[in-house]
This record gives sequence, C-alpha cells and structure tokens, in this order.
Amino acid sequence: MVIETHALVKQFRRTLAVDGLDLAIPEGRISAFLGPNGSGKTTTIKMLLGLAHPTAGEGFVFGEPILDDASSIGIRRRVGYVSEDKRLYSFMTAEQILDFSRPLFPRWSREREAELIATFRLPLRQKFKTFSKGMRTKLALVLALARRPDLLILDEPSEGLDPIATEQMLEAIVRASAEGASVFFSSHQISEVERIADHVCVVDHGRLMLEGSLDELRENVRRMHFAFPGPVPVEEMSLPGVRKTHVDGHVLSLTAYGNLEEIAARANTLGAISADIQPLGLRELFLETVDGEEEQ
Repeated sequence: MVIETHALVKQFRRTLAVDGLDLAIPEGRISAFLGPNGSGKTTTIKMLLGLAHPTAGEGFVFGEPILDDASSIGIRRRVGYVSEDKRLYSFMTAEQILDFSRPLFPRWSREREAELIATFRLPLRQKFKTFSKGMRTKLALVLALARRPDLLILDEPSEGLDPIATEQMLEAIVRASAEGASVFFSSHQISEVERIADHVCVVDHGRLMLEGSLDELRENVRRMHFAFPGPVPVEEMSLPGVRKTHVDGHVLSLTAYGNLEEIAARANTLGAISADIQPLGLRELFLETVDGEEEQ
C-alpha cells in the first residue's frame, strides 16, 4: 500500500473533521477520494503530508510514518501535491516559480515541463497574483507532474479548468500513472473519476463508508426491489451486505453491497412475488453511500 491510515482522527475544537479513518490505498493505481463538502478529505490529505498533525491514530506513506518529522520530509520529496487552494508565490512570475522549484527535485524533467507548459499555454512572464483560478491550477499541475513523483496527491485538481483543460489534465494524470506514479485524488466530478480511476474510497463525516476497485463495486453493488403479497419481512431480510432499506407499501427496496445471491434467495424463500435488481453507476453509488443512515 502506498498510503495507509489506522483509526486516524483530527479534532478542531468542537469539530471532528476525521473520525477514526482507515485507508488502504494500493500502489500503482489511480485512487479517487470521494465525499461531500466537509467530509474530511482535505484534512486527511494535509495529515498525510505533514501539514496537519493528527489528534489520534497513525498513518503511513510509502510505509513511512507521517508522525515522524524526518520521514515526513522524505515523503514530501517523493510526492507531487496540488492543494485545494493552489496557493503559490504571488509576487513571482510563473517562470520564476519554475526556476525556483527545479533544483529542489532531482528527478525533475525539463522535457515534461516544456510539454505541459505548451499544452496548458501558460504565460510564463505573468505574475502568479494576476492568474485566473484555472491558470493557477495549471501551474500547480506543471509543478507536480514535472518533478516525476512516485505519488501524486491532488486535491480538486480540475477546479477552475474549462472542459479542454480538464481533458488535458486527465490525460496527464493517466500518463503519470502509466509511467509508474501512484495517484490519489479528491474530486467532486464523478465523471472524471469514472473515466480514469480504478480504485475508489468514499468518506462521509470523516469516516470511510465504501472502498474497493471500481470494477468490483460495479460488479457487487445493486439496488434491489422485492414485492411481497403481505407485510414486508424487514427483519428477516437484514442479511450481511444489506446497507440501506426502505419500505413502500408491500415493496422492500434495499441497496446490497455483495452477498447478492443470498439476499435474492432469502426474498424468494420469504414469498416475494417479484424482484427487480439494478446495477448502480458511480454517481448513484456515491449518493446511496453518503445519503444518510439506514432507514426502515
């Protein structure tokens, strides 16, 4: 695993931003980190990079502990990071920021830098403080990708980008992955995640709600509707894998995370007169996962 956390907690006075988070992010994959606003994604990323200190728990990047100062410095040397606010040196031009950054990273690729500058059409002699939000994002991406990191950590990397630049960004991420980098990125854009991610983590209220490869989730998660001739046997249908249930008259609707055959067989045994089983897309899966607690 390129990233691991165990019972990671971050408390800000009365706000519990991260609540016992357990992550296991596989090496060499493009992993999406999804959750609604305020779910703890940015706080988690900052703790992984030593920019915030955990209240409790532990974390590891490249197998190195994030709580150890020396290890944290070593981690940041191997990571290309694009922050949510894309804050850089406002008084410098883009060219000066690049000149300042290159010597800090021994694996920096001038060739990759030049390709990205041309792709994003960066105005090198313009001061950063005059950049639009999209231009700030583009420069941050150049800085992260040109250093050829072992791990890319991207917090809302498409923020401010138009559709063409978003497409260019996704291509650059996939290329970095193909060249050996692991990728861990947060995004509110489900369509972006579906296009490039092969592993997904969903968090809500600072807790891990769902994790797995995108292919496995598509294969194993279903919305199931069963109609019964009489009262709905809700308790009898409370099987492993059932995560959310709703009763409407004589129809039981549920979301099942695995154990699909046993759930369907139980409904049949209990006298269901019809069954409708539907796959879920990532958007539906995300909404099902973070949309409140189980209801009956």
